[in-house]
Amino acid sequence: MDVLKDQWSPALTLKTALLSCQALLAAPEPDDPQDAVVARMYADDRRTFEETAREWTKKYATENQMDPAVGELMEMGFSESAVLKAMTKCGGDKARALEELLGG
Repeated sequence: MDVLKDQWSPALTLKTALLSCQALLAAPEPDDPQDAVVARMYADDRRTFEETAREWTKKYATENQMDPAVGELMEMGFSESAVLKAMTKCGGDKARALEELLGG
């Protein structure tokens, strides 16, 4: 990503910088990483790298991110549909939704 480091020039346009970012995302440079741990995983264990990338994309970069309270209740063993129903019934109150899920 040389245009953002030593090849930067005020003559470069925003479009040029964004195209460079797009190119970097399409073709990572593990020999010149921003994060050495991720670069090492990319080079040494591509399968784990790709699984982690999919997981992080789903978790952090999707439009419909799950409410943390829903995730916490699901981690207790309740199904997503049951949690969503209880949360809706209880106006989003996690404690009341938990009572509802437990039959209280």
